[in-house]
Amino acid sequence: MLHLIETEDGSHTLKDDELDETYHSVHGAIQESNHIFIKNGIDCYIEKLKPKSIRILEVGFGTGLNALLTCLDPKSRHLPIKYDAVEAFPLSPELTDQLNYPDCLKMSEAREMLSEMHKAPWNEIMSLNKYFTLHKINRTIQSMVLEEDCYDIVYFDAFAPSKQPEIWEFKILSPVIRAIKWEGILVTYCARGQFKRDLKTLGMEVKSLPGPPGKLEMVQATRHIFK
Repeated sequence: MLHLIETEDGSHTLKDDELDETYHSVHGAIQESNHIFIKNGIDCYIEKLKPKSIRILEVGFGTGLNALLTCLDPKSRHLPIKYDAVEAFPLSPELTDQLNYPDCLKMSEAREMLSEMHKAPWNEIMSLNKYFTLHKINRTIQSMVLEEDCYDIVYFDAFAPSKQPEIWEFKILSPVIRAIKWEGILVTYCARGQFKRDLKTLGMEVKSLPGPPGKLEMVQATRHIFK
């Protein structure tokens, strides 16, 4: 059973009663996504490498918040972005239609963009504007066959290892890392010790950065070594 709850910054998240887990931090959904995936993800990548285009893989599309913030981000909105989002359990329109992110963001285009993202058909590539192309993939990350050296950035936003440990296993993480380009990055809220050790084994330079409110650390990992 899923239901909406309001987090401390006023933005919505979803609570999965079966897993006893929320889709975002209860301390603030928007501020968490902005901190981890925008500030320390795509913005950091742009500032460092000055790319002419970006390809992103998101593990866990969920409410679409990360995709929405990426599309609206001032630093990336005039760069061509191909955004692949893997989600095994798409949300119903009854839930997505209630999400209050456009009201919280106070951006005129946010409402239409979020609506278009959720209306976009699964497993088809859709251009949502001049720069942003969305490909929502209705599969598990475990069943994906990922092209090597393909992605500039990976948003690893699956449920926590304590709730869905199979998604964080080394055998699942390995092809995800091989799909990242040289100097590409992975960002996630998870800072578990075994996860960081696995990233290092796979040739990633791992940084533990300050987390968003309510979270001590987050991880940003850069691919420097091919294994």
